Amino acid sequence: MDLELTNKVIIVTGGAKGIGEGIVKVLAREGAIPVIAGRSEADNIKCIQAVEAEGGKAFQVVAELTEPAACEKAINATLQQFGRIEGLVNNAGVNDGVGLENGDYERFMASLHKNMVHYYLMAHFALPELKKSKGAILNITSKTADTGQGSTSGYAAANGGRNALTREWAVELLKYGIRVNAIVVAECWTPLYENWIKTLPDPEAKLDEIKAKIPLGNRMTTAAEIADMTAFLLSERSSHTTGQLIYVDGGYVHLDRALANA
Repeated sequence: MDLELTNKVIIVTGGAKGIGEGIVKVLAREGAIPVIAGRSEADNIKCIQAVEAEGGKAFQVVAELTEPAACEKAINATLQQFGRIEGLVNNAGVNDGVGLENGDYERFMASLHKNMVHYYLMAHFALPELKKSKGAILNITSKTADTGQGSTSGYAAANGGRNALTREWAVELLKYGIRVNAIVVAECWTPLYENWIKTLPDPEAKLDEIKAKIPLGNRMTTAAEIADMTAFLLSERSSHTTGQLIYVDGGYVHLDRALANA
């Protein structure tokens, strides 16, 4: 299936590692030009080199997205380079463990900035160009907004906000033909996830326990599987899909957990 993404300029926040890296690589393979917006120039360039080694194209902008001015800078740098924007993937964020009992005002607000505020700012600054191109927005969100996790109030609240913004923007931008969707991630294997597992007393046992609760295949979702759905939702092949929260999670959130052990 031709997704008709050739030469489409698509910004991917946090596109140098993990899920973002997977999205960048898939978009490049589909002929798009992903623009990585991330804080580490070295990581950004490393990802671009991997894309170019496969014959693809990519661009990068160094941006600390918790700073509003950096979000605007990322949009302006993309426009200076390409003169257009056809898509935005809001992906950057971290499950930072700012809980109710162990948190405070400053850390909670910082968590919202790390995980939700830049979603709004990137979309706000990109909007004039997305209106011209009738582009698409894709928000990466987490199951924590649905299931809770414990001791991560900031991250859970941010993801609830991401989901709500997806629906709100889909309504507001109907008149411009801009589609807005979200992919909800549950248990996806990334470097950050691997680092977290390694902090536990028995990492292998814990990972086996988690995988046993994922109904489809008793395995983790891969970044490539998130990326494939992202590419589809950004493409005209999903031209009548908007305001949707798509769960790419092997049935983790909605299916009976008893199925995992059946």
